[in-house]
Amino acid sequence: MRDIVSCFSENAVNVSHSSCSSYSSSTCISPSLVPSVQNAVTGIYKVILSTKKQLLIRVTWCKNQTGQGISINFGDDPSTCFKLNTNLRFFKKKKGNKVIESDHSKIEVFWDLSTAKYDAGPEPVDGFYVLVMVDSEMGLILGDMAEEAVTKKFKTTTTVAKVSLISRQEHCSGNTLYSTKAQFCDTGIVHDILIRCGGEHEGLNHPVLSVCIDKKTVIRVKRLQWNFRGNQTIFVDGLLVDLMWDVHDWFFNPAIGSAVFMFRTRSGLDSRLWLEEKLEQKDQDRVEFSLLIYACKST
Repeated sequence: MRDIVSCFSENAVNVSHSSCSSYSSSTCISPSLVPSVQNAVTGIYKVILSTKKQLLIRVTWCKNQTGQGISINFGDDPSTCFKLNTNLRFFKKKKGNKVIESDHSKIEVFWDLSTAKYDAGPEPVDGFYVLVMVDSEMGLILGDMAEEAVTKKFKTTTTVAKVSLISRQEHCSGNTLYSTKAQFCDTGIVHDILIRCGGEHEGLNHPVLSVCIDKKTVIRVKRLQWNFRGNQTIFVDGLLVDLMWDVHDWFFNPAIGSAVFMFRTRSGLDSRLWLEEKLEQKDQDRVEFSLLIYACKST
């Protein structure tokens, strides 16, 4: 019997293939539009210690009119939240460490944002590190300066836990052009993702939704006001990825509504979209990944 992944991939859009798209790559190029700005970015990491104990760590970088900062949550206990306001006027402790007790675990956070550099979004791009120790094991390492910090602060015998990014959530506002990057698996490359909603000749009189990965159009949805919800399967780095969009509120609740775009990896054994519980599989170590983009457009 043919492999079920092969059957799915025949009908999926293959991003890595040169003929993956029947649309011109220029569809995703819009020099007249500036990509929307990220207001908040959240990464959810699954940490597995050497004792097989598991912990979810949620890291959120945010930026608004009142300030900019980072918050880290451990598991489902809100009392263990670690917060820093990195606003230049109020942020005094740009480097340091803090011990937190969470679910019978000792957690220690180390950070250095004193030389952090930012683009337009809330997440630093370089010049920083954030380290999380869980029960004396290295649980999370973020930032371009993290490797050097680990070498200086900890013994070479320090155990490093297994860490996987299982979800990334981005909240954006501005016009209807959204630009981001995503790595769909640990062994895959980082892909450029561009989402654009516009008319055939600009404007929203005849709205069209285009999603591009690495400058190749993977979906193009016309008559968007009637096709405001949908999904498409694409094939990226040998993985089936479900792409879902919901722009209902853009048209029918524009005052407070936002659109949602979701990319989620799945195995070929799972033919259902948005599965809540992972099926039993031969490859137990593989971790699924999802990217969610919440998009508010200017009226």
